[in-house]
Order: sequence, then C-alpha cells, then structure tokens
Amino acid sequence: MRVVQGRTTVADVDEFLAVLDSVAAEHDCVVQAFDPRYVVDEAHLRAAVDRAARAWRRDDAIARDPGVEVLLYAAGRRQISRALELGVSEGDDVPVVAVVVGAFPDDPFASDDREAAAADALAAGWTDDEVLESATDEARVCEFFGISDAERAATDASLSELVRERVSLLVVEK
Repeated sequence: MRVVQGRTTVADVDEFLAVLDSVAAEHDCVVQAFDPRYVVDEAHLRAAVDRAARAWRRDDAIARDPGVEVLLYAAGRRQISRALELGVSEGDDVPVVAVVVGAFPDDPFASDDREAAAADALAAGWTDDEVLESATDEARVCEFFGISDAERAATDASLSELVRERVSLLVVEK
C-alpha cells in the first residue's frame, strides 16, 4: 500500500474519478481517494485497506468494487452514500490523499512495481504537499464517526485509535 497526497484542481468529481479508475486499470491496482479532512492518519487508511482486503479474501465484501470496499471501511459505514462524504469535492487547490494497493486482496502491504508506477502517475498530477495530517479536521472527524467529547474524556485512546475502532467495527455491523 502506498499513500499519495497533495493538492489538485477538481473541476468535475466524475472526471477526477475517471482518472483514478484509468490509473488503477492501467497499473492493475486498487486506487481510492479521500478528503484528508476526514482521515486521521496513515494508520486509519492501513486499517481500512486491511479490513477491506480481508473481507474480499473471505468473500464477505459489502461492495462489488475493491476501491469502494476500502472507502466503506475507511468511513466505518455500510451505506455507500454516507461513505462518499469521505470523497473528494470539486474546487481549486483541493487537498487529496489516496491509497494505491497493488496486491489486493492477497497481500495489500506488499509493494511492487505496478503500485509504485500507479502512485507516481497520481502524484504527477498533484502538487507535492503533505496534506494528510495537516488537513485533518478533528471536529469533522468526531462528528462523522460519532465520537463524543465524553468518549474522548473517558479514555486515553487517541483519536486515531478511536477511528480505527470504528473501522474495525464495520465487520461486526454486517
């Protein structure tokens, strides 16, 4: 799994997604992009990829598309319409973070040449910017994942750990 991050212009979300699909198809990889305001850190994305790959290996996937499965796990939601909130929006200088997975679902964390080439193809169209953790909006994350102030006060778990718990609980809610 590789994480690609940066900023780009998204004039039309469907066209942007078509580019992602084209890169994924050309390099035989899974590519899924996110709005980094909803992503806590790389561990959040790794957990989502891991759970999605496991669901595919077990023939227990929610979605018919592996990228959508990763999105559902990252969002901790079964409903695609709700999970799409984590997707990229239109605009100029839009922060974007994407995962590129070459060996999905067998070994999603084994890097290979096609994964590297797909990541490079994405990065070529984006400005180089470390948006993943700097763009995270804690209030937005807490609201989206239903993490209350009381829950945060009652535990010494980090926000990342609480979000990863939501990601992992998706399988229980099936």
